[in-house]
Amino acid sequence: MPEIIAPSTQPANGLLKDAAPSSKRLLSLDVMRGITIIGMIIVNTPGSWAHVYPPLLHADWHGLTPTDLVFPFFLFMVGVSITLAFNKRLQKGGNRSVLVSKTVKRALIIFALGMFLALFPKFDFANLRVAGVLPRIAIVYLLCSLLFLQFKNWKPLAILSALLLLAYWLMMTLVPVPGVGAPNLEPGTNLAAWLDSVAMPGRLYRETWDPEGILSTLPAVVTGLSGILVGFLLQSKKTAEHKIIWLMVGGTALCITAYLWHQVFPVNKNLWSSSYVLASSGMASLLLGSLYWLVDVQKYESWTPFFVAFGINAITAYVLHGVLIDAFVIDYDGNGTAFKTESFQALVSLGLSMKLASFIWALLYMLLCFLPIWWMYKKKIIVKI
Repeated sequence: MPEIIAPSTQPANGLLKDAAPSSKRLLSLDVMRGITIIGMIIVNTPGSWAHVYPPLLHADWHGLTPTDLVFPFFLFMVGVSITLAFNKRLQKGGNRSVLVSKTVKRALIIFALGMFLALFPKFDFANLRVAGVLPRIAIVYLLCSLLFLQFKNWKPLAILSALLLLAYWLMMTLVPVPGVGAPNLEPGTNLAAWLDSVAMPGRLYRETWDPEGILSTLPAVVTGLSGILVGFLLQSKKTAEHKIIWLMVGGTALCITAYLWHQVFPVNKNLWSSSYVLASSGMASLLLGSLYWLVDVQKYESWTPFFVAFGINAITAYVLHGVLIDAFVIDYDGNGTAFKTESFQALVSLGLSMKLASFIWALLYMLLCFLPIWWMYKKKIIVKI
């Protein structure tokens, strides 16, 4: 069961600043996690899917929109958190087998939450989609944690990350696709899609393939590993200024490399292409570096509680938004009427454009999810899985 932590001695700000391997919690990481979860809620719940601003939609295939950065940012931060948490426990003499056991348990809980959201509210097991956001987070967290505990050093993890990205590129562009023929990167006919169609259990998101499929999990693990590498940097003995320089220069270098790789292996979230990993991890490094400078170095913290509230209970917020939205789409009168549709139409009736009304509905829904999350923050309740 998830563990509910309710500190009782420190004020909220003190709680958030204390406790990290360096004796202080990385507030910028909580802020970035909160920004990411807020973005995830907004892009997942527009007032109408027929009326959405293009930046709030995923790219149709090749390419990148702000929405395509939400998921990899979260995996990136999973990696950063692994380094911060595990190094702290190892420095305190933590037993490796105990850490492995806790890691497996936590991954199973996250995976089970994913299955719950996939089944809720109808619990139609015949159409269960096993792949998804939380299952991928669980798998990436598990594999990245085990790799961290195995190597405990950034160099072999960096080498492994490079090898995995290169191997994925070669597989996707050189290995013939059974039943199709030549290797390709087109929807439904590429190697990853073929593997999903023959080996992925449950319903597939795109009928014959899944964006959170089997083969694309390999580069997704590298997204988590990139966060682990940044975690090593943040825990190093370098000065704060040098850490920021490394984050900004490194992030820029990854983005440039991604652009060059894009010419032969396009940036593509559905494939989780190697260039996509570099682009999203590079941008994540740039954002974290900026927040680290602003919040942890310059101490501009007055604006952060809204985001920190989401950040310290990120999984709780994600599950809450996935459950609560069903109450808005229930056909409550048997005539196909749902509160979501009526409230969206009410916004349109105010004279708003369809897309603006859809966006405002998403913002209002996010704020509704914020209410219990803020209450938990004020009560200093953190649900730790």
